[in-house]
Amino acid sequence: MTDQTRPRRSVLYMPGSKARALEKARSLAADSLILDLEDAVTPEEKPAARDLVCAAVREGGYGPRELIIRINGLDTEWGEADLAAACAAGPDAILLPKVSRPEDITGLEAKMAAAPAGTRIWAMMETPLGMLNAAAIAAASPRLACFVMGTNDLVKDLQARHTPDRLPVMTALGLCLLAARAHGLAIVDGVYNAFRDEDGLRAACLQGLEMGFDGKTLIHPAQLAVANEVFAPTPEDLAQAEVYVSAFEAAMAEGAGVAVVDGRIVENLHVANARRLLAQAAAIRELEAAGS
Repeated sequence: MTDQTRPRRSVLYMPGSKARALEKARSLAADSLILDLEDAVTPEEKPAARDLVCAAVREGGYGPRELIIRINGLDTEWGEADLAAACAAGPDAILLPKVSRPEDITGLEAKMAAAPAGTRIWAMMETPLGMLNAAAIAAASPRLACFVMGTNDLVKDLQARHTPDRLPVMTALGLCLLAARAHGLAIVDGVYNAFRDEDGLRAACLQGLEMGFDGKTLIHPAQLAVANEVFAPTPEDLAQAEVYVSAFEAAMAEGAGVAVVDGRIVENLHVANARRLLAQAAAIRELEAAGS
């Protein structure tokens, strides 16, 4: 499994100041875990949370789950110490909040010399300026691997409102999706705040899937099952994908440039998407087998 094929259907925030939460996370069905030192931790708890999170990463026991440490901004009193400790701990990625300019990424990268080569950078996209600079941010560093949408902060800064259809932030989501796909990054959708509203969560996940997101950030373990289900290919998707690939390969062997399946033309672009779905399903099976 490569960084590009790794499933990120469910990306769960875990408060870095809660030892029990960090322990529980070792058994949760999350593809990725964001161990949070920023919003989920009060100012007086931040130094202790830093020690707790970095010790948990070093100790391991999280199986195949991707581990990301969200540090405080480098312009805060905690950011530099967070970054130094996170680099020493060596998580899969370090998540920088409130990324607004490409210089935010290059500045972080310049301070990551002590981090393992495999530790990537993730960027919280949650400011109006970040939306306008999304393409430049996405191209800022080969170490950058993922955009994380921070829709709560974005709605606040826009002086907008949360609506079920998310029209107030649709332009921002689209800009970040375009930038991420243009530069080969993963991108995960913002949180759904009403964690007990399963129907609302499912609708939000379906919207994100249809837009092109790889998965969704989550605020509660109760949201994991829905996100994992929605962002995985369905059996029907996979059956059709296998038919498309087989028909196209047979057509190519006969010298034809396209295939016909149930009266519909199947071209290379359809087959590329079919192969992507099959690879995604294989990566999910690999991840789940490693975690069982």
